[in-house]
Amino acid sequence: MDPLGAPSQFVDVDSLPGWSNVCEATQVDSYQNPVEKAQVDVRSPFPYRKDLNAKIILWKGDVALLNCTAIVNTSNESLTDKNPVSESIFMHAGPDLKDELQKLKGCRTGEAKLTKGFNLAARFIIHTVGPKYKSRYRTAAESSLYSCYRNVLQLAKEQAMCSVGFCVINSLKRCYPLEDATHIALRTVRRFLEVHGETLEKVVFAVSELEEATYQKLMPLYFPRSFEEEIQSLPYLPADIGNAEGEPVVPERQIRITEKPGVPDGVDNCGRTVMVVVGRNIPVTLIDMEKALLYFIHVMDHIAVKEYVLVYFHTLTNDYNQLDSNFLKKLYDIVDAKYKRNLKALYFVHPTFRSKVSTWFFTTFTVSGLKDKIHYVESLQQLFTAIPPEQIDLPPFVLEYDARENGPYYSSYPPSPDL
Repeated sequence: MDPLGAPSQFVDVDSLPGWSNVCEATQVDSYQNPVEKAQVDVRSPFPYRKDLNAKIILWKGDVALLNCTAIVNTSNESLTDKNPVSESIFMHAGPDLKDELQKLKGCRTGEAKLTKGFNLAARFIIHTVGPKYKSRYRTAAESSLYSCYRNVLQLAKEQAMCSVGFCVINSLKRCYPLEDATHIALRTVRRFLEVHGETLEKVVFAVSELEEATYQKLMPLYFPRSFEEEIQSLPYLPADIGNAEGEPVVPERQIRITEKPGVPDGVDNCGRTVMVVVGRNIPVTLIDMEKALLYFIHVMDHIAVKEYVLVYFHTLTNDYNQLDSNFLKKLYDIVDAKYKRNLKALYFVHPTFRSKVSTWFFTTFTVSGLKDKIHYVESLQQLFTAIPPEQIDLPPFVLEYDARENGPYYSSYPPSPDL
């Protein structure tokens, strides 16, 4: 009961019908002759999984009213956005939420941060910031929106949450095409549940009347409710269905993700070899760390014989792409003295506040002699004062992210020996 004695508006997720029970009567209407599994040579990359469907709920309603472990709030970088979702969450959560958000000091695009639910039925609120969509920077927007959904799910997993209620993260004022965004949302959740399904009991997509038809149309592509529906949906899947985690993939980035998380490029203004490392291309959860050490030494051994610099792109890097401090300490301890002596600078591009704090702790308490070599670089324009742009091979998503956040860069800058 609310303070006025009226019945509670909150809706228990356990009372909502699962996706596998919705519209079952219409899902195979176009099949006059049911298709036998043995008759079909090609299966969907999102095959029929009754166990996953049982976890999914599509619900037309206000996400703020869901009684589940956590609901998702879509906001802006300062966490002060006023949109129908956030305004309803603020109204039902009460004034304490605003005070709590001020302590978070904002949230970067694609990241996710946690607060208590206060007066909501949900115990927690996961706040995330969707990208502003411009067709020119579509790749960056896709990557950022994927990061929103993935980071929310990762946070839910880390906090051992049972159920999560998603709003539609892309708000109208950020201009993300609804259908494109829905593809990313559905496939990211699907891929996460395929690997970590045991950690979540329910995932609710809370949609408005405007959004419901799009979700109804696309849900069968990623969560087919029968083998027949799987085959029927196959021709309607988009060309880009993402990688094994649902992340958007373009050919240029795929090469670097699968084969080359670090590559030597040209030289800086002082003639020193430049080694580039792309954080989001490091498949931490998929690689053998002992082999990774050997690989690093193999790549770097001929470079470290003379002075060199490292450029580390932290752009849109998620928590699960970051090497932990134990691995980095082991790497630092095991490499030959020439690696440490000849490393003259480490440019840390597009750092987050959290990554700066982690780096400070690492270089202060874990290793010595590295702190003075680290330079935090907020924009490519700043990087290009030390390394000419023609001397470094930039992944497309880094260029697009920087252009969106800092404006387009220019091809010539006054030379500078250091940042």
